[in-house]
Amino acid sequence: MNHLIIKNGNVYTDGSFKKADIIIKDGIIKEITSDTGNLEDFEVFDVNEQNIVPGFIDVHTHGAVNVDVNGATAEDLDKISYFFALQGTTSWLCSILTDTKEQTLWCIDQYNKHKNQECNGAKLMGIHLEGPFLAPEYKGAMPEHLLIEPDMELIKEYQTAANGDVKYITVSPEVEGIPDCIDDLKELGIVVAIGHSGADYDIAMKSINNGATSATHTFNAMKLMHQHFPAIAGAVLESDIYCEAICDGRHLHPGIVRLLIKTKGIDKVVAVTDSIMATGLPDGNYKLGVNDVVVVDGDAKLANGGARAGSTLTTINALKNLMEFTKRPLEEVIVLLTKNPATMLGLYDKIGSISVGKYADLVVLNKDNDVIATFVQGKRIMK
Repeated sequence: MNHLIIKNGNVYTDGSFKKADIIIKDGIIKEITSDTGNLEDFEVFDVNEQNIVPGFIDVHTHGAVNVDVNGATAEDLDKISYFFALQGTTSWLCSILTDTKEQTLWCIDQYNKHKNQECNGAKLMGIHLEGPFLAPEYKGAMPEHLLIEPDMELIKEYQTAANGDVKYITVSPEVEGIPDCIDDLKELGIVVAIGHSGADYDIAMKSINNGATSATHTFNAMKLMHQHFPAIAGAVLESDIYCEAICDGRHLHPGIVRLLIKTKGIDKVVAVTDSIMATGLPDGNYKLGVNDVVVVDGDAKLANGGARAGSTLTTINALKNLMEFTKRPLEEVIVLLTKNPATMLGLYDKIGSISVGKYADLVVLNKDNDVIATFVQGKRIMK
C-alpha cells in the first residue's frame, strides 16, 4: 500500500515537537495534521506519542557490517543500507577512499547497479570521493602512492560514469592548483570539502573564498591552530563553512564538540560517522580500502602505524553522544544529523525536515532515544 498515516506522534517541526499525524502518499508527506478525518484506504501506524524526527543523513561513511565501500558490490551496498536504516539513517553518501582509477570506476559502477535496483534500506543518494587530491603529510589512511595533483579530466570521467552522482569531494588546499580548481569542481555539481591538510591560514582561506563549502572531519587529519599560525583549523573556525564532526568521544573530546558548536553555531556543524566495515560487529581485524585495520574496544586503528582509521560509530549513537556531550535537548542537536547535512548538499528541498512535499524519511524514537521504527520514503524498514 502506498498510502500511510503515522498517528499519535510527537512530530518534530520548526524546532520543536507537537502532537500530530503524518499523512503520506507515494513516499511524500502530504499533510501534518491533528485531524486525519476518514481515510479508510490508508494503512495506519500508531506510534503512541513517541517522538518522530527527520531521518538521519550521513555524508561520510566507508561501510559497516563487514562491507567496505571500496570493495562493495551492489548487493553489499544493500547490506550497508539496511543496517544504516535500522540505526535511523535514511540517506547516505558512500565514501570512496583514494584508490586506483580502475577500482574507483568499479566502485562507481557498483553504485550505479545498486541505484537501479530495489533496496530495503537507507537511500544511497550519491558518492563522496575522499581524495585523491590530498596532502601526503596528512594522508591518514590514504595510500600515499595514489595521491595526485588536481586532474579535472579524471574527475569529469568519474562524474560522467556516476551520471552526475558524485556529490561531495575532499581536497587539500595546499596541493598545487586546488584553490583554483574549486570552481570547476562546483560546476560539475560537486560540493567541495577541505581536509587531510596542513595548509596555512592564507591558502585555506583562499580555498574557502573560492567556494569550499565544508571541512572534512574537523580537527582530525588537520593541522591544528596556533596563536601565531592559525592554519587550516583557524580558517575553518573563522569562516562560515560547514564543519564535519565525528562525535564518538574518540576523534573529538566532548569539550571540543561543545567548543565547535559554540564557535560555528549549531547550524554549521554536520555530524558524520566516518564508519568502516567493522561497524555493527565485534572487535577484530578489518579493512579500510587497501589498509589493514585493527579494532580494539570499538576503536579502529591502522595495523601499520596505529593511526586512527575511521570509526565504528552509528548515527543514532552520534545523536545520543551529542546530547550527552552538550547537555542540549534532542530538538536542538537533531539538526546536526538532518537539516545541516541536507542544506550543505543543497538537498533541503527534499530531505532534512518533516515538511509537506518532502520525502517521508522519518525515525520514531522512544524516551531513551532508541530507534523504534524507520521509514524511508514512506516505506517502513523492518528488522
